[in-house]
Amino acid sequence: MFRSNVLVCGGTGCTSSNSEQIIEKLNEEIKAQGLDKEVNVIRTGCFGLCALGPIMVVYPEGAFYSRVTPEDVPEIVSEHLLKGRIVTRLLYQETVVDENTTKSLNETTFYAKQMRIALRNCGVINPEVIDEYIAQDGYAALGKVLTEMTPQQVIDTMLASGLRGRGGAGFPTGLKWKFAAANQADQKYACCNADEGDPGAFMDRSVLEGDPHSVLEAMAIAGYAIGASQGYIYIRAEYPIAVKRLQIAIDQAREYGLLGKNIFDSGFDFDIDIRLGAGAFVCGEETALMTSIEGKRGEPRVRPPFPALKGLFGKPTVLNNVETYANIPQIILKGADWFKSIGTEKSPGTKVFALGGKITNTGLVEVPMGTTLREVVEDIGGGVPGGHTFKAAQTGGPSGGCIPASLIDTPIDYDNLIAIGSMMGSGGLIVMDETTCMVDIAKFFLEFTVDESCGKCTPCRVGTKRLLEILDKITSGKGTLEDIDKLEELCYYIKENSLCGLGQTAPNPVLSTLKYFRDEYVAHVTEHRCPAGACKALTNFHIEAEKCKGCTLCARNCPVGAISGKVKEPHVIDTSKCIKCGVCMEKCKFQAVVKK
Repeated sequence: MFRSNVLVCGGTGCTSSNSEQIIEKLNEEIKAQGLDKEVNVIRTGCFGLCALGPIMVVYPEGAFYSRVTPEDVPEIVSEHLLKGRIVTRLLYQETVVDENTTKSLNETTFYAKQMRIALRNCGVINPEVIDEYIAQDGYAALGKVLTEMTPQQVIDTMLASGLRGRGGAGFPTGLKWKFAAANQADQKYACCNADEGDPGAFMDRSVLEGDPHSVLEAMAIAGYAIGASQGYIYIRAEYPIAVKRLQIAIDQAREYGLLGKNIFDSGFDFDIDIRLGAGAFVCGEETALMTSIEGKRGEPRVRPPFPALKGLFGKPTVLNNVETYANIPQIILKGADWFKSIGTEKSPGTKVFALGGKITNTGLVEVPMGTTLREVVEDIGGGVPGGHTFKAAQTGGPSGGCIPASLIDTPIDYDNLIAIGSMMGSGGLIVMDETTCMVDIAKFFLEFTVDESCGKCTPCRVGTKRLLEILDKITSGKGTLEDIDKLEELCYYIKENSLCGLGQTAPNPVLSTLKYFRDEYVAHVTEHRCPAGACKALTNFHIEAEKCKGCTLCARNCPVGAISGKVKEPHVIDTSKCIKCGVCMEKCKFQAVVKK
């Protein structure tokens, strides 16, 4: 028994900021101080508060150290772990009560309004040790299902829970399982979509890095419910930590008899294999994903028939995403009524969001459905930094839409988001301030969609390209009012005629920005002006003479020599030479450089 446990975030974000070196240094220092039999170092998954990584939490005190560096480790070991004195300067300041007291993370603004179900074990256990998962009631749900419930009872529980697919469309999970169970076949499959492709999204990756066994357990439950004996996890190869931990988890589960033949002596056989994707966004669409698992080019198929009848290798298949599966063991253990009591009537449970963009607390959050956008942005996210104001939030990535500041009190659930022209998507939530150009945002997502279109159907392959050309024209100051009308007309054509969800939802960022920020499109066209000052072709930098002190800092840092002026006299920018890099505005200490 160790007197102290030191939890260090081993998620991708903290790993990129040297958390592995921190762990190595910790073990070295602990051994050097003779504490190796008293202090246990645990590599966990993501804690959620990525803005403060690398993160280290020391128990039993619960000291939450943020932005730790390898150089900080000797002080933490010698002061805290050896002498029992918390290193106050490294603490997450919101947890500090006084010199000797810290408060629980659950009392901080970032965590107070969260409810962690899918993320319940992330940052809590070592994801590479199956015994730690079992100690948190891991595989108890699978045991209950195989020893106490029939497949139909499992499906009934899922139907009663109201769990909707967290991959974006929000289709009822129990209904999907019911359809697959009803179709007879010599072989069925339970698959997991871990091909998280939305820009700025890292929810599924974090679950797999921090709690891979929860997904394996849920897939086995799904297999039992529909009569499948084989599962596949389709995960992008760009997630090396998640892939590694998944494989370790699969090997451990097989060794413990929790995957493979005759699980829990029930006569039920189920095994799982990993299939790596090459990063094609279209392979997040269910039929394209299954086609890719089969070893073919990842392109969507015409539906019907739906995968529940004819899916992977032409057999009945259920496909759910990582977050959906992560909820299932808890629903089995705590009951459908418990899950239904969380969230809203039509959208029960919680939702995980990857919170990014112009926000103070970048990170991973899980909140009950129905939580307002304001609560997520201002309370959990800490608001927009730098004195800027909230302008909009993008949900659903390239398939979603922008929610304006006027709708910040909208409760977040599937139906409310669709009603205002956005969608839940997999869970990316990008916050924007007044310096963000909404036309440029629409263009950014269209660039992504054009690049990721598989090209199988003409509306998506050609239509999205035409949309992007019009947006390029508008942001470069060459657009017309007729172009705005064409843009809108083309959006609806693409939505109605594309083969799969990628093409059908590709116009959403354009349509939502046209709906709520049409004045910005008009300003680009009629005034040749970008109101946010973000479109370079429509922006010029200017030095206000009354504010300029003649310090020459802007001129000395201009990479193209576009600024001239004498010391202690107002300077001038030659717009014919200016490349609009913004260095002058960044370096000016007197706010004399402005965009016009």
